[in-house]
This record gives sequence, structure tokens and C-alpha cells, in this order.
Amino acid sequence: MPKKEKNVGSFGQRIHTLREKQGLSLEELAHETGYPPDILKKIEDDDTVPPVSLVIQLSHIFKIDVDQLENVKEKKASRRRVKSHKKRVDSYAYTSLSRPGSDKRLRSYLVTIAPETQHKGAEYHHEGEEFVYVLKGGLTIQIGDNVTKLEEGGYIHFNSALHHTLSNPTKETTELLVTIYIP
Repeated sequence: MPKKEKNVGSFGQRIHTLREKQGLSLEELAHETGYPPDILKKIEDDDTVPPVSLVIQLSHIFKIDVDQLENVKEKKASRRRVKSHKKRVDSYAYTSLSRPGSDKRLRSYLVTIAPETQHKGAEYHHEGEEFVYVLKGGLTIQIGDNVTKLEEGGYIHFNSALHHTLSNPTKETTELLVTIYIP
């Protein structure tokens, strides 16, 4: 059963506090996640919104439910602003479609990738499985050394522990339905 942590401060502040409580340096956390220390520092400084894959990894490392990493005040404020809060990371934007809960193992997201966007930053990887369905546009996905191109209606199901990157090679915005199974 994951530990309950107080939801105080920003996402980055909570990650920094959890990391320090466990006595981990940024370099050690980088070895645990596969993300470079400079990316992790930007996240702790709230200069970058973390990708879903990193949030999942951090929840496992710190033994805390994914939903507890979000600030209660931030959740309430975002509900008041818009029905579904869209988070923007370097390469894409995502909106959670599934209900939160520590007993939930499936997470679904609507992911939007701008036209002709290449993946930036670290490759994604996290425990579990991932299913990606292209609602609109096109997608190039690299999983390990394998590259797959998908068009509207195309889909792929893979082991999400493998490093993977997404990019939109088309001239239109790509929309994806992404479902992640978290063991």
C-alpha cells in the first residue's frame, strides 16, 4: 500500500522534498529514472512539467500514488478554470481522461502533438504496458530500436518499460488516445 504524503507546495517542491527525505541526490534519482539530472532539476524548480512516464516512475520510486503527487489546491483550481486540465510538456500536451485512485491500474490520456514536432528531451519509459490509438493526424513512435509509423485509426500496444519516443511528422495536429497499465 503506497504511503500517504501531505499535498503541500508545487509538484516540483514535493518531488524535491520526497527526494531529500530518501537521501537521494539528483544524480542518483537520474539513475533510478533514466532522465538526466538537468531535466529533473528543471522539474523540481517548476520550470518544466514532467511527462506522464516520469510521474509514474516517481510514484514507484517514492512509493506514493500517482494522484497524490498532484497538489489538491492545483486540482481544485484547474477544475474551476476548465473541465479537463491540459498539461503541456516540451513535446506534447495531455489531458487525463480516467478517474484518479490508488486502486486504479489503467490511466487514459488525450495527447495532442503539434505539427512537425520531434520529441525533445529524454526518452520515455515506465513500468507496465501502453496502448496508443491515433484519433487524428499521424505518429512516428520509436520503441527501443524499432520505428513504427501510424496514421489515423492506427494503433500500437507495447511494453512501456522499453524506451520510447513520439513525434508528429505530419502538417496537422495529431491527437492520440493513450492508455497506460500501471502494475
